[in-house]
Amino acid sequence: MLSLDPSGPEWDCPLGSKDLEDEGPWGGGSGLPPTGCFPGSWRQDVVLDCKGSPEGTEARAWTVYYYSLLQSCLQQAGLPETQDRSQAPRTGCPGAEVTLCVLGSPSTFLPVLLEGGVQSPGNMLLCLSPAWLMKVPAPGQPGEAALLVLKAVSFHPGGLTFLDDFVPPRRATYFLAGLGLGPSRGREAAELARDLTCPTGASAELARLLEDRLLTRQLLAQQGGVAVPATLAFTYKPPGLLRGGDSSPGLRLVELSGKEGQETLVKEEVEAFLRSEALGDVLQVAVKLSGWRWRGRQALHLHPRAELGAVVNTVLALLEKLEEEESVLVEAVYPPVQLPCSDGPSPGPGLAVRICAVVCRTQGDRPLLSKVVCGVGRGDRPLRHHNSLPRTLEAALTAMLALEAGLSAEQRGGRRAHTDFLGVDFALTAAGGMLTPVALELNGGLCLEACGALEGLWAAPRLGPAADEAAAAPLVETMLRRSARCLMEGKQLLVVGAGGVSKKFVWEAARDYGLQLHLVESDPNHFASQLVQTFIHFDMTEHRRDEENARLLAELVRARGLKLDGCFSYWDDCLVLTALLCQELGLPCSPPAAMRLAKKKSLTQLHLLRHHGPPWPAPSLHAVPCCPLESEADVERAVHQVPLPGVMKLEFGAGAVGVRLVEDAPQCHEHFSRITRDLQGEADHPGIGLGWGNAMLLMEFVEGTEHDVDLVLFGGRLLAAFVSDNGPTRLPGFTETAACMPTGLASEQEAQMVQAAFRCCLGCGLLDGVFNVELKLTGAGPRLIEINPRMGGFYLRDWILELYGVDLLLAAVMVACGLRPALPTRPRARGHLVGVMCLVSQHLQALSSTASRETLQALHDRGLLRLNLLEEALVPGEYEEPYCSVACAGSSPTEARLRLLGLCQGLGIDGPSYPVAHFLSHFK
Repeated sequence: MLSLDPSGPEWDCPLGSKDLEDEGPWGGGSGLPPTGCFPGSWRQDVVLDCKGSPEGTEARAWTVYYYSLLQSCLQQAGLPETQDRSQAPRTGCPGAEVTLCVLGSPSTFLPVLLEGGVQSPGNMLLCLSPAWLMKVPAPGQPGEAALLVLKAVSFHPGGLTFLDDFVPPRRATYFLAGLGLGPSRGREAAELARDLTCPTGASAELARLLEDRLLTRQLLAQQGGVAVPATLAFTYKPPGLLRGGDSSPGLRLVELSGKEGQETLVKEEVEAFLRSEALGDVLQVAVKLSGWRWRGRQALHLHPRAELGAVVNTVLALLEKLEEEESVLVEAVYPPVQLPCSDGPSPGPGLAVRICAVVCRTQGDRPLLSKVVCGVGRGDRPLRHHNSLPRTLEAALTAMLALEAGLSAEQRGGRRAHTDFLGVDFALTAAGGMLTPVALELNGGLCLEACGALEGLWAAPRLGPAADEAAAAPLVETMLRRSARCLMEGKQLLVVGAGGVSKKFVWEAARDYGLQLHLVESDPNHFASQLVQTFIHFDMTEHRRDEENARLLAELVRARGLKLDGCFSYWDDCLVLTALLCQELGLPCSPPAAMRLAKKKSLTQLHLLRHHGPPWPAPSLHAVPCCPLESEADVERAVHQVPLPGVMKLEFGAGAVGVRLVEDAPQCHEHFSRITRDLQGEADHPGIGLGWGNAMLLMEFVEGTEHDVDLVLFGGRLLAAFVSDNGPTRLPGFTETAACMPTGLASEQEAQMVQAAFRCCLGCGLLDGVFNVELKLTGAGPRLIEINPRMGGFYLRDWILELYGVDLLLAAVMVACGLRPALPTRPRARGHLVGVMCLVSQHLQALSSTASRETLQALHDRGLLRLNLLEEALVPGEYEEPYCSVACAGSSPTEARLRLLGLCQGLGIDGPSYPVAHFLSHFK
């Protein structure tokens, strides 16, 4: 098995001291593309010219070549031909829409393009020529430029594609350039990718590092712990990243002072290398050049290990071609693993295996192994991507992202440039009776293309693989996530209500996203007053005066000259006020009437009970009978109207404070009297909605498992939904005990929960925003507990970000600015989280000793648990909210649950009065 991709027809020749050329996308030669490559029929009269940006003969030939290549790829995948609608330009909303732009070979990027067409229809654009793009200076950002798309092929669900012109041009929010675009196009692509204001998934500077075999092998061996071929490298003025690095076992670097007069040194080093144990049983070595300049156009020289003179002479000959920061490599050529044929011993050469993996950058700059394929070919011929059939296999890699994290913006080719995916090639060889994958090289597209070829084997009948099979899915999710950041950077937002310690993440995230926040808050000494651009102290605790306060606040905003892009709140008490204020300022928001409906719990249920549709099924199917309570007389009437047992709760309450199971009329009267006496106003229990009064309601108690559904809606359309499961509560109270995400419900039940939550929101008029809906799944289907017309509290935002890479906060602020959130259509969980709540009334001793805040934070920092702090002080009380949530991760719910149970037992969280095993029993 060669540690390189040989190409061309010469691979039929026997292996020996023959020179083999490396695989390259274009194979050198003239500046013109191949001709006559694509059998098939498609329209030839499409308009490939871009107005105002004419192409020369050679550039035009490449554009035509790429268009034909795209049609051939679509045809082979069983997808329709591209429709030319360039005569009717797309207008769109320039600067306000996600625009994922790819400049490169259609065959390389087809998996990304098709996946992007599903996840963000019409926003994944393929440019077939650099002339279809234009860079313009970015105002206020010296040295940086915006990238505009003049013409492109847009991708849509079902593999539909359209050739579009854009008037005015679309501003790219993400740019991915294939930097091997033919002899004349690499420089143009590199220049387009440099110093952009939008995120870029590649740059010439990063590609130079990525495809420098010597540098990447050193990284893989030292940081990734990955086996690499035994290599002897002669380097001439090596790059700084290679200087001073400790050599890894089997990887020796010899720094040369010059290219001439090195005969003695070369002979000594080569002789020692050929005799070294690092080569093991290898019978052949390869000699080749390493460096960006030689990518795809160098010669590979194979020699028997015993021929010292031939190896030395080849090294000396190649030294003459070196320039600064380039190397000559002498490396082991590992014999391929011979796979037996199913019919027994074969008289032929057997089969060889080449492994190729795609690794994508995900949320938090963590690498995710997206897809591994196995190339299988003849054992007597060097395997390359294009002469092997792909099959699935597994492997892992992380080292390149670690290198990039330490690079400056200049070294990366711009502050927005990152490597968002890697291709990793392995050879599979036998050593010491064991199969060993040996990392050969990293690349920027060939492995992605190989994964696309594997998916293409079943693409035609099903229009692409399932979500968990698409290699490009994590990459497209990253493109969307980085696009959202690009769209929101610098946006001016007014936040109404700062919240407590559980919302500290807002201020950290705002700084990370580059948001400019202005805060309205009742507490003049709130810590967040020092973390925002503008602080407006305004007493808004009396929410019966919200309409008047909205008018006063609008005057204050105008008087300060604030130019707002949006206004939002995540704090229960302030949601109606925020909607009214948005109405005054002409900013996007759900209607105040809808917010009032959702804010008052009995009003929500009674409104939905009257909502019989169409369309069917109507939200009334999910509503629960209830009765509002403002006096003892209301209680007496309610116990005759609502079946008992029932649930009594505060109309405007939060955190399950004061919620209780009542089984008969005396219990109803007793609980009403207690709440009326103990919780009269905001000062009695801040932050749970008492600024709206202490009215209550009685609703029917329904049996079933409890679940949260967090929704993202835009224009009345459901963009994303995340379902989590809750453990049994400690009746007669309803304070949350435990949770699990993602849900353990069957797919059909999960879909029922999502649709029920969605229909209930629409039924109340909630069309735009991030909403948290609490439901129970009963034997008769989902039943609504309540709608929280803001993003989920407690741990929910953190868990969804960790598991799915989707930030509900970012989605909420995008909606507040009137922008459609850039979300994947089918986010996939990266694991499972199971958590338990800690209560001061139950855990005061543990929280003061074995499970102190410092101990929990230290375990969180070590990755042993996930801590979400919900309160600051350890103050016990009759009406309490959880102090914190502690969770454990696992590859399955069982693994996460068992880890958490053991942790809770060790920390003293589990006990007879707080049986954690029981609270986790729903998650088995």
